[in-house]
Amino acid sequence: MKKTLSYLTPYRGTAALAVTVKFIGSIAELVLPLLLDYIIDDIVPAGDMPMVLWLGLAMLAFSAVALVGNIWANKLSVVAAAGMTHDLRYDLFKKISYLKSEQVDMVTVPSLVSRLTSDSYYVNEMVARMLRLGVRAPILLIGGVIMTFIVDAYMALILVACVPFVIIAVVIITKKSIPYYSKKQACSDDMVRTMQENVSGVRIIRALDKGGCERRRFKGVSDRLGKTDFDAKRVMSLTNPLSTLILNLGLVAVIIVGAAMSDGAGSVLAVLTYFTMILNGMLGISKIFVVLSRGVASAGRIEEVLALDERQSVGTYPAGNEDNEVEFSGVSFSYNGVEDNLTDINFAIKKGQTLGIIGATGSGKSTIINLMTRLYDVSSGAVYVRGRDVRSVPPGELRKNFGVAFQNDFLMAASVGENIDYGRNLGGDAINSAVSAAQAEEFVGGLKDGLNYRVAQKAANLSGGQKQRVTVARALAGNPEILILDDASSALDYETDAALRRALATQYPLTTKIIVAQRVSSVKSADKILVLDDGRQIGFGTHTELLENCEEYALIYRAQMGEEV
Repeated sequence: MKKTLSYLTPYRGTAALAVTVKFIGSIAELVLPLLLDYIIDDIVPAGDMPMVLWLGLAMLAFSAVALVGNIWANKLSVVAAAGMTHDLRYDLFKKISYLKSEQVDMVTVPSLVSRLTSDSYYVNEMVARMLRLGVRAPILLIGGVIMTFIVDAYMALILVACVPFVIIAVVIITKKSIPYYSKKQACSDDMVRTMQENVSGVRIIRALDKGGCERRRFKGVSDRLGKTDFDAKRVMSLTNPLSTLILNLGLVAVIIVGAAMSDGAGSVLAVLTYFTMILNGMLGISKIFVVLSRGVASAGRIEEVLALDERQSVGTYPAGNEDNEVEFSGVSFSYNGVEDNLTDINFAIKKGQTLGIIGATGSGKSTIINLMTRLYDVSSGAVYVRGRDVRSVPPGELRKNFGVAFQNDFLMAASVGENIDYGRNLGGDAINSAVSAAQAEEFVGGLKDGLNYRVAQKAANLSGGQKQRVTVARALAGNPEILILDDASSALDYETDAALRRALATQYPLTTKIIVAQRVSSVKSADKILVLDDGRQIGFGTHTELLENCEEYALIYRAQMGEEV
């Protein structure tokens, strides 16, 4: 909570002014019943009408101060809370953008989305309410009690006797409500995840006519969220009725005592007015506890993310063979830390060579790429790039060597040219050369605005093959030392795929190429081919060597190419 509230520091001047103005406005409210008591019990019986007029004008002035002060203070509190939330949300987004892959896996994407949206909103609501009600409610409560003592001590004692019971009720109820709000946010994460899955899988859902099934699944998640929210609000809803009941009982006692012991109607009227203020103060405090319960739970979830150390350590490790551009030495890796996803991987390629990686789905092909680019760190062994252990190279420096295109890579809702450039300020020649090599020149030239053609959200106005060629062009545009195509040509026809491989060989002869594929035709011309099966290396060599020495590769070749070995 302390970390979250520190974001209010740059706006402490605005917050302090809001508190000061709210304080002045609340004090002005407290003066009004006292003036009314004086007018009714002292001035009116004396028949001093000019004084009645002047005191009436004074009451009008205090009312104006209270009105303007409350409106201005509310505006200032909104400004301070909005500025604080803006900064908090920006830093949270920045933190999420640089989280390590295993940290994202741990927190989950839906939970990160929920923390960035609904949790930050609840924090904003908490701060804004605290700046408004956090000053006014206690002043009305404490000030109302003090002013009641000034008017009539006996009636004040009755109200004071009620306050501890109200405070105890509010504290107990609030303490019970906080776990419910934490559980509610967890259910909100589940709903966001379900929505994401439905939006991303809408085509397959419609194709298989499973809309009803998904609606039932969403209903289950929504019902759980609704029940948790209902349980939380059911607990908190006891606050107002209990507070009102206790104070109303006190009010009855005040009226009885006032009728029996008070010297004038003005005193009773003033006490009743202060009672209303005290009641409003108590209700305001109960509202504070409601938003505070929700805000504390949300702030805790946000601070969990902000506390994560996203920096990848850079240490000193033994060097590898500098003659190799990429080398894996005894590499094993596990995503969950229980069972290996890769076991004892060993291979090396020289600069300018092409490495093909082939294997069934789930065999570990993309995991090889994740370790090479240090999205994850090895469990054992070492990965070398140009003879340096990737763990000894700063991540930014390491990844400048790579150009990467994935099968399901993303495209922004921007122009084709902006998607290829991706904020690198590359020249037109570099982009045009990359478009040509990626076999995208023909289709880009056929677009209405060429490179300025606007890509729709999720690239809905491009075909699968067109999207892959744009992502390949993006990978090539920076003229990388190592080009990685992770199943990035799966949507291309065989002719275009072959043309792409010829262009890479002729136009980028010094670039080391790593091609992950499930088609033998995409990798058979590679200098070296790595064959994976269930996370294990079962073959490494040229196409001819693997046909002779790797039975699994020979089976894949025979099944796909329809040729006898």
